[in-house]
Amino acid sequence: MLDPKLIDYFFTAASIQRWNDYPRMIELVELDKQAHKFIIAYFIAKLEKDVDYIALIEGGIFEFLRRVVVTDIRPDVFHKALMQKKDEINSWVIKNLKDSIKDIDNGEFLKRFENYLTDENSYKKERFILKAASYLATKWEFSIVYQTSSFLNDIDKTKVAVEEEIEDYYELIGVRKIALGKKLAHLIDISGRLRFQKRWAQTPRIPNTSVLGHMLIVAFLGYFYSLKIKACKKRVENNFFCAIFHDLPEALTRDIISPVKYSVSGLDDIISEYEIRKIEDEILPLVPLNFKDEFKYILGLYNGKKDEFSNKIRENGVIKEIEDSQKYNENRYETIDGKALKACDRIAAFIEATLSISYGVKSKELVQGKATIEEKLQQSGKIGSIDFYKLAKDIEKYFSNES
Repeated sequence: MLDPKLIDYFFTAASIQRWNDYPRMIELVELDKQAHKFIIAYFIAKLEKDVDYIALIEGGIFEFLRRVVVTDIRPDVFHKALMQKKDEINSWVIKNLKDSIKDIDNGEFLKRFENYLTDENSYKKERFILKAASYLATKWEFSIVYQTSSFLNDIDKTKVAVEEEIEDYYELIGVRKIALGKKLAHLIDISGRLRFQKRWAQTPRIPNTSVLGHMLIVAFLGYFYSLKIKACKKRVENNFFCAIFHDLPEALTRDIISPVKYSVSGLDDIISEYEIRKIEDEILPLVPLNFKDEFKYILGLYNGKKDEFSNKIRENGVIKEIEDSQKYNENRYETIDGKALKACDRIAAFIEATLSISYGVKSKELVQGKATIEEKLQQSGKIGSIDFYKLAKDIEKYFSNES
């Protein structure tokens, strides 16, 4: 389904430090910023008209990939370099990624990527939304940096520059709502707090990824799975955003590791019931009315339960669980491939463990967790024509050879 080297690029973003020339109270990395950017872009786009969500998703992925290839340049220097050496930088990015992406979507993904980099008039509205979302994610980070940098002579100059840039995006309704500190701003804040929660919190690991970053990795895997099975546009969109929001409730409940969640009888039901109540009380009231029902569907809330990892459709407002998603590969069904997204979630966790072990940082919990995930993928990782267990073994082989 994917070249493991491309997956390696995804995780490179977890090691790209942001604001590393300022004192920071927490580690700020590119993967988290990019995840926050996608979430903000979703909320902004939902308040606009005529947005192409596939263009929004792909544009964000193209920008992400370019950023992780050009890893060692400060963002402000990077943007200035793009203005003067755009063609050379873009050619170098494509050269580095070509072998890893040339077979995706029968070569069409690479063509769209090249077109995005060379034709600035393509994806015009979606580019603007992504740029606004990127700015807002950066501004959110700067609020953290400012707390520990107020003693620096030039920090207030930076603060003014950051705050003034918001005016460039005021034509977007969502940006105005966020700037005014309305409900949408609280949603952005809740989402951003997921970068404070670390995955595999009970064991040392490299890179030390957050829940927020994990959500983006699962969304990427869900997107490429959707391309592989030739999903219709709405199905691709739903799979991506279902994945990127699948752990959102953990901002309110904290991450509870699977061995604890599933080994104590009845605990999982109690946690699920609590999650639903917290979502209904603290998240849904913040969601604009015009897409609240759709957002509930993306979160997996239906029929009094929460299950983001079941195959489902929504037809005429009625949500139904299904077995074979391919039978419903039309936009009108709003299909979500929940079982495949669960496999993507497991693959992401498997990579997190495998990558750390390949670096020589491992523990009993990490080794056991990896083995458990591998066993589950072997048992239920074949989704239609896609074999997630084989992907896991390919990834394991790739990182073993790298170490």
